[in-house]
Order: sequence, then structure tokens, then C-alpha cells
Amino acid sequence: MPQNQKILIVDDEEDIVKLLQTVLKKEGFEHVSAASSAEEGWIRFQDKQPDLVILDIMLPDGEGYDVCKKIRSVSNVPIFFLSAKNEEIDKILGFAIGGDDYITKPFSPKEVAYRIKARFRRTESARDEETKEHTLKAGPFELDEHTLELKKNGEIIELKPKELGLISYLLKHPNRIISKESLYDQVWGEDSFGYDNTVMVHIRRLREKIEDDPSSPQFLVTVKGLGYKLAVEEPVR
Repeated sequence: MPQNQKILIVDDEEDIVKLLQTVLKKEGFEHVSAASSAEEGWIRFQDKQPDLVILDIMLPDGEGYDVCKKIRSVSNVPIFFLSAKNEEIDKILGFAIGGDDYITKPFSPKEVAYRIKARFRRTESARDEETKEHTLKAGPFELDEHTLELKKNGEIIELKPKELGLISYLLKHPNRIISKESLYDQVWGEDSFGYDNTVMVHIRRLREKIEDDPSSPQFLVTVKGLGYKLAVEEPVR
């Protein structure tokens, strides 16, 4: 399966670079670029914006440590140090300045590829978990609290800020009757004097966007004398 992540190799040993490029491409990584010096590595990093860097420590014009420091000043991409130095102090230094892995020469290029895959899996898993934690779901609705993007049955619905505030609060309390006053307090956060008409207007506008028939709402229903309710089946947070 093709891997979309971009990898940058910074190493002045041409044979090692070619070997890594060959193995990584066989393992599905289609975007593998290379640099042979510290200066070129920094330039390439800025140009390519890679998702992971394999960085040799001993380069002809400086140390990989210095390149790592520059990268860390602008990015948190994983950095794998590649080095003939295998003393514990060298590894400690590599991790201390921002490295994520330390591979000593000679090495198995296949192992490097699998370490990279494992790193990307962990990153993707962490991203998925974070997305789940910040996604509100109920019935056909799904709201990403990071991007403030609402979807109904997978289709994006464009909402204005107060409409987003209303649907967010309702999604957090599905199938519960929420008074107009509570909605106003939560969404507007102001003195609730004169709230009645404001909430009604925004509820009507929201219905026009999320209901198939706004005049006969299926989801955002009025509970006479009490408020509103987001009526959905099997709500999931």
C-alpha cells in the first residue's frame, strides 16, 4: 500500500542513501528525497516539508545535531539519527536535542523502514484518538470541535458562529429538553434579558440548514412551554 508521507535522508554516504531510498520505496514510501550536507539538508527540509527526517550526525560541513536544532526550532516532525557513533552518551545527546530514534551503522535498511512505519502508525493512532475526543456525534450529525465543521450524513453544512454554538450545545445534550434561557446563557453568555426572540430567530435559521423540512422539523423540535430538543436515535458522544 502506498505511503503518502514524505521522507528526507541527510547523509553524505551515497551508497547508504541509495540503499535506503530503494528499500523505502519497496516498502511503499513514494516520496523520498536526499541531501548530502548539513546546509543542503536544511534547504531541502524547508523546501520539501518532509514528515520524517533521517539525519546522519557526521556531515562534511557540520553535525546533524545542528540541523536537528534548526528543524526543532520550526517543526516537531520525527527525526531519526543515523550514526557510526554507538556510545551511550552519543545516543543520550541525540535524544536530548530532539531526536526520536537513534540508529547505529551498520544497520538493516529493512529495520529502518519498519521503525519508520511504526512511528507513523503511532502518530496516526494518536491523531485519530485526538479527533475522536473532539468530535461530537448524535444521530446523523457530527461536529468537529477543532475545525468547527458540521456534517449531516457525511455532508458538510455551512453554519454561522451562533448557529455552531447552538448545535454544539445541543449535540452535547441530545434528547434533552433545553430551555431558551439556558441556550442563550450557553451560546451568548450575556444577561438573558430579551433572549426569547434572539434564540427563536437563530433556531429557525439553524433548522433551515439542518432539516429537510424546516416547517416540520424532525431533529430540532420544539417542546411547547419548555424549550427545544435535539431528537436523535442512539446518541453517541
